[in-house]
Amino acid sequence: MCLSIPSKVVALHPEETSITVDTLGVKRKVSYHLIDDPIEIDDYVLIHIGFVMNKINKAEALETLALYEEMAEKMQPEG
Repeated sequence: MCLSIPSKVVALHPEETSITVDTLGVKRKVSYHLIDDPIEIDDYVLIHIGFVMNKINKAEALETLALYEEMAEKMQPEG
């Protein structure tokens, strides 16, 4: 099973059919050539092994990211 974290598009590289995304503060370049939807800066996408699988709704992405943050806080040791 693969868990995909919503990633925000922060840069476009159309000449390479790639984009730079920010996933919880980590930036990396990924390919978007597998999808037909136009991608713009500030869109949210789901990625699998370096490829954009689909674009997702911003509200859903932000809600999911808030849940990840909540889970991460609960996993931190106390003190």
